[in-house]
This record gives sequence, C-alpha cells and structure tokens, in this order.
Amino acid sequence: MSKAIHLRASDLVGFSRLANDGVAGVTDLVKAVHGEIAATAGAIGHSPSQELTAGITALVYHSIRGVTGLIGDSLLASQRLTPATDEERVSQGREAVVAAVNGVLGDHLVRTNNPLAISMRLRRHGRPLETARSALHKTMRQPTGQVLLLIHGLCLDDLQWKRKGHDHGASLARDLRYTPVYLHYNSGLHVSENGQCLASLLEQLVEQWPVPVEEITIIGHSMGGLVARSALHYGMRDKGTQNGLHWTTLLRKLIFLGTPHHGASLERLGNWVDTALEISAFSAPFARVGKIRSAGITDMRHGYVTDEDWKGRDRFADDKDARSPLPLPGSVQCFAIAATRQESDRCGPDLLGDGLVTVDSALGRHANPEMSLKLDEAHQWVGYGMNHWDLLSDASVYKQLRRWLSS
Repeated sequence: MSKAIHLRASDLVGFSRLANDGVAGVTDLVKAVHGEIAATAGAIGHSPSQELTAGITALVYHSIRGVTGLIGDSLLASQRLTPATDEERVSQGREAVVAAVNGVLGDHLVRTNNPLAISMRLRRHGRPLETARSALHKTMRQPTGQVLLLIHGLCLDDLQWKRKGHDHGASLARDLRYTPVYLHYNSGLHVSENGQCLASLLEQLVEQWPVPVEEITIIGHSMGGLVARSALHYGMRDKGTQNGLHWTTLLRKLIFLGTPHHGASLERLGNWVDTALEISAFSAPFARVGKIRSAGITDMRHGYVTDEDWKGRDRFADDKDARSPLPLPGSVQCFAIAATRQESDRCGPDLLGDGLVTVDSALGRHANPEMSLKLDEAHQWVGYGMNHWDLLSDASVYKQLRRWLSS
C-alpha cells in the first residue's frame, strides 16, 4: 500500500484548480512526444533514450504525473490523500509533490494565485525561519557567526538535501561549526526573479542574526547555483547602497554542485522538440501543449541568471545563447563540482555528464573565453560514476566540500 501524503486543505484547492486548468491532463501526451524524439536521437548516433529520459525530461513529467495521480475523481475520497490535522505538520511526501509542481508550473501558479505556489523563505528542518532577531534567538540553538546557506535545485525542496541518511549542511555543522539554513523557493519562476528576492532576504538575515555574522558560505545544487549567482549579481549592484548590500561583503565561499552554468542539454532537447513539431501543421498542436514548462525550466536552456537574459525574448523560440558575459566576482572564492556517469576520464567523449548537466557546463567552461567562468583548477572537481542526485549524498563529494571549506 502506498504511503499516505498528508495534504493541507489549501493543497486540495490548489490541485483542484490545476485539474480545472487542464494542465495535468496533457502530461502523458507531451511525455510521449518528447520520448519519441529522444528515441530518434538515440537511433542516429547518441546514447539511447534511457540516458536522455533520466534527466530533466523524466523529472518534469514524472513530477506532473505524480500530481495527476493525486487528483483523481474525488480528492477527499482518495486513500492516498490524507488531509493534515496540523497545518504545520512537516510531511516529506507533501513537500516533494508541491516542490515538483512548482518546478514545472511555478510561474503559472503565481499568475493564477494558486495556493500551491511557494513563497521564498529560509527554513530549518522544513520549518520557516522568521528573520526577526527575537524569533531567531528562540529558534536557533547556539548559532555561530559562520552562516551556511544551502539552495536546492529545480523541482526539489530543502528537505531533499537529506538523501540516503546524509545532509551536507548537518555534516558541515558538526565538523566545521557552520550554522546551516536552507532556502525554500519556487523553482518554476525565472532564476533572476528568485535571485533578486534572495538578495533582499539575505540582507534581512544578516541584520537580524543573533550573533555578529563573520562569514557566509553558499552551496547551490543544480539551479540553486544559478540562483546564488543571480543573488550575488543583484546584491553587489544594488543602487540603494554605495557598495552593494552588506551581505555580499561577508560572502567568502560559493560552491556549485552540478550547476548548469551554460545550460542543461536536456532542456535544449525539449526546446528542439517544440521547434521540430511546429514545422508540420499536423503536429503543431502538440508543440503548444509542450510549452507548459515553466520559466525556471526554460532558463536552464542556456543558464540565464539576469533579467536581461530573458526579457523581450520568446522563451520557447529556438534562439541562440544571447547572454552577456557575467564573470564570477574576484572577492569571493568560487568552487565547482561536476558529476559524470562515466567511470573514469578514459571512457571517451562525455556527452551527457551526470544525466542532466555536462561536465563542461558544471565547471563553467565555454568555447568562448569571454563566457568561461575561469575557475582555478584547484577549485574544480569531477566525481566519476555519479548521477546528478548523487552530488547530494556521495561521501567523496562531502569529503571535497569539507576540504575546501576547512582551508
């Protein structure tokens, strides 16, 4: 019997609205079309579709299908839906479902005032942190001046930093006396929208932290790394202060885990599917259905981090990368970890990396020197025989994090 997912009354309303919007009902159709294109790509010389559908395509459609299964003919009668008796109950199943819906349809949820839309906040143990000094004093146990912010990726939530019994934040708190806080946000919004919101939120946190903040460290997984770069960009150029927001002067280290700095190849595949379908009048309706994916997902195509990257553009158009170079700031030590399914660097060309992000993209490498992030060799590390999610739990990844953060 499947495990119950404890939902709140507002969740039931939100899922009902999605069903009425007709979003969930088209998911299988879109997945089938994308799957056919992926299979064709495999037949003409690339790895078969098993690898292709293990990344963003599978993540997106599996997420919506999970929601579709939850809706059913009668929400309250379904045995899988157990309304929560406590509005503050932390249910990992509920959090994962809502996070996935936000990743795929988050901008739609905001536009339609759907109660499922996630509002950005800092959390610990899945519970919101009030950024008022008196509240933080009550919530935090012996906070240190070393603040560690962990930012999750697309379709995920802050509770999913704990994987296979391991949590990078909790382990670094134990080993290096960091005080971890976790960002919870709507990953379906534009990265730049989340970046600007995070820049303001961190300023509030620094002002209200119970003890003087000595340093800030950020670890971003996947899209989380792009959100961190965006927040730093907007925080450093804030027009309200002479030298930017105060928190940016306290940021010492920024670590990227599988971040698609130059885009995720499988989002490009999804965009190519839409464009190819529009060539024929018979298949064009399928392309329109495929455009349900969120602004956050389409930002992953090239790794957009600023408003200028996407404003005034059709985000579903088959456009080339039109980003302006955005170098990493010299005042912050930046590090990047990439993963690859290959067992060693002697396996030939690595086309798919960790199943979602290529090694070159994760390490900030680019054929155009102006676009390259130019990370020091000592600040790069590749984990072999890993997928995108192993970056959250692999022991060798944590060992590398601890080495960098203890130096």
